[in-house]
Amino acid sequence: MQVYAYEFTIGKKGTLTLKNLPFNVGERIEVIIIPRSNRQYEEKQYPFWGKPITYLNPTDPVAEEDWEVLQ
Repeated sequence: MQVYAYEFTIGKKGTLTLKNLPFNVGERIEVIIIPRSNRQYEEKQYPFWGKPITYLNPTDPVAEEDWEVLQ
């Protein structure tokens, strides 16, 4: 099943008009409405999304002192 996502703003009197959808006449579809939060808030919430990651010494052991078997 192919999923299509569009963002719209609700018009006057709470109306929403969808035009030029990629479906044939008579084809059955399901519409789910999900309110969107403010994108500026989302960007502040996850400031490192999409940023490159650099690992320093990625093969060095981590928390060796926590392993009982090594003591």
